Amino acid sequence: MLKHTINPTLLNLGPFEIRYYGIMYVIGFLFVMWYGKRAIREGKLKLTEKEYDDILGLLVLALIAGARLGYALFYNPAYFIENPLKIFAVWEGGLSFHGGFAGLLIAGWWITKKKGLKVLQFADILIVPLALANALGRVGNFINGELYGTATNLPWGVIFPGVSEPRHPTQLYEAGYNLIIFAILWKLKDKEGHQGKLFGLFCMLYSVFRFLVEFIKDLPVYGPLTMGQWLNIPLFALGVWLYSKNR
Repeated sequence: MLKHTINPTLLNLGPFEIRYYGIMYVIGFLFVMWYGKRAIREGKLKLTEKEYDDILGLLVLALIAGARLGYALFYNPAYFIENPLKIFAVWEGGLSFHGGFAGLLIAGWWITKKKGLKVLQFADILIVPLALANALGRVGNFINGELYGTATNLPWGVIFPGVSEPRHPTQLYEAGYNLIIFAILWKLKDKEGHQGKLFGLFCMLYSVFRFLVEFIKDLPVYGPLTMGQWLNIPLFALGVWLYSKNR
């Protein structure tokens, strides 16, 4: 049994603070930036580095907007109907992976059409570093002591702030499977003829791993499944379609 005693704040600067959670996402963003510019220099992405910087800025905005709207729609619609302005209070927490993913898909499709890029080729390039960024985000959740799992007697159970019994450190489970997905995508990234295959593989692997981990998350269920599990079903179907389409 372990006890969570990590201070999520690295530095306090008057009214501002630097949190490990934010640092994890900054590292993830920098890796996505580096990976895309590497693809540009290798001729895999027909953009200038300045264009890529602009695109990343738009994608980050789409990610945040989609994640927040997805959380409001899928997880707490009644609250946000009564308090619509709270949708903009991102700092209070409440982001949905599936909502953010949908935001990226919509913005990515629009950007690639505007720039004359191949949509699936662009998706195959960006999904590799995004898998690592997702893993880093889950590490940030663990440091924050949030989104833990159900009670457990396993020796690696963690007593998080605010609970009295050990819980599954599901944040680390999720960081682990996202690292596995990243490793697989990294190994396959240089093979020719993807056109959506890497992106489809991510959708399949992520949805299966997430579906299984949701069983030991401390979350409400809607019928037999959690909201995350319901949302993983169409994500898996999308992955199967993209992967089989490119065989």
